[in-house]
Amino acid sequence: MSQFVDFLHEVFETFGTVSARKMFGGYGIYHQGVMFALVADEQLYLKVDQSTRQKFEEKGLSAFQYQKNDKQVNMSYFLAPEEIYDDKEQAAQWAALAFGVAKNRKRPKRKVKQ
Repeated sequence: MSQFVDFLHEVFETFGTVSARKMFGGYGIYHQGVMFALVADEQLYLKVDQSTRQKFEEKGLSAFQYQKNDKQVNMSYFLAPEEIYDDKEQAAQWAALAFGVAKNRKRPKRKVKQ
């Protein structure tokens, strides 16, 4: 695990316990089993939806993007604001916002046919 990902445990201490799982060259960041953030290239991105995207855009934060088959793909994660790294209350507020989005979008597990 990278030092940056380890540092996120401290950043989100006021928000609550977080865990990280390696995925696609980065990490998924989870709280209560729900992925609310991701880390790619040592940068943290938080989950957004239509109701929260504007808050990120107003701060000039950009969407997580990746290249797929010569196309630029935007995901529903935006760069986290810098102030969360120095202010645990701000970190908790932004994490709660992203967690709320992720929790509401979490799909129910499919039942296995027997």
